[in-house]
Order: sequence, then structure tokens, then C-alpha cells
Amino acid sequence: MKKLSLRDWIISGFMGALLLTVAYIWFSPAGAQTAPDLKVSAFNSSRVIDLKALKGRPVLVTFWATSCQGCLKEMPHLIELYKELAPKGLEIIGVAMSYDRPDHILEMQKQKQIPYPIVYDGVSEVSRAFGDIRLTPTTFLINPQGQIVRQKIGEMDMKLLHAQIITMINNSKKHS
Repeated sequence: MKKLSLRDWIISGFMGALLLTVAYIWFSPAGAQTAPDLKVSAFNSSRVIDLKALKGRPVLVTFWATSCQGCLKEMPHLIELYKELAPKGLEIIGVAMSYDRPDHILEMQKQKQIPYPIVYDGVSEVSRAFGDIRLTPTTFLINPQGQIVRQKIGEMDMKLLHAQIITMINNSKKHS
């Protein structure tokens, strides 16, 4: 096995740092952006969800589809998270994609017994407001100040998400 020279180590380190920087920029949100000001109707209910009115609470907005395996895998964890933390202030809003059939969404909502509100994004209004979402699952965590502090394409790290939401809930109690 050939030993690496100092020059090789420096180049390898630089390339690694460059790769990590590009990955961070690509996969992380662009700073704390303000969440869109949206009023939407919950699917199969008369409830109107106003994101602006949810200020003061952490909000998780998750885009999903009935055909998305990652979404289906993540759903029981989101249900558990909601049942535990909704009484403490968390709101979760599931956004079903425009290409999903309403009857499939309703069946999934019943089958999984989803307790949090689902919005059917039939005309892609919510998707456009969050940056033209096309991949599922895509999830946004909005802090009590109304800023998007986490954006993730793909399945969320539920332990990390739980800890971050608990911190938000505890901090908002201290400031209220």
C-alpha cells in the first residue's frame, strides 16, 4: 500500500470539505425563511387551517402521497409524535399531493387513523407556496416565530425532530 504524501492529504481534505459544503448547501434550507401565509381547508372536514394563526406553536408541514413508500413508513412515527406533542402545542399538517386521488387519500386517512389534519393540494397551491414541492416526503418544521427552521426531502430523523420540537415547546413556554 502506497503512503499518501502531505500534498495528497491536503488535496483529499480540501475535496472532502468542498463536498461537505456542497452537500450542506444542497440539502439544508436557505437560512430561516418565513413560512408562507396560507389559509387552506382540511380534507374531509370543515376546518380551515391558517398558518399565520398558528404562530406561537411549532408546526410540521409534511407533503406526502399514498403511493410514496417513505411517506407510509414515516406516517406511524408522525402519528405518534402528534399524539404525544399536540397537547403541548405541536401542530402537524399533512399535505396530500395533487396527483393523489381524493378517494385514495380518504382511504389512507381512515386506514392509518391519521389524527392530524390533511390538506388535499388539488391545485398545487400549498406546494407552490413552499417552493414547488415535487418529491415526497418533503417536510418543513416551522418554529413558533413562523420561520422555517428545517426542510427535509426524504424521511426525517424522528429522534432529532422530536428533540427539536421539544426544545421549541419548552422555549416558547419560557417566553410566554
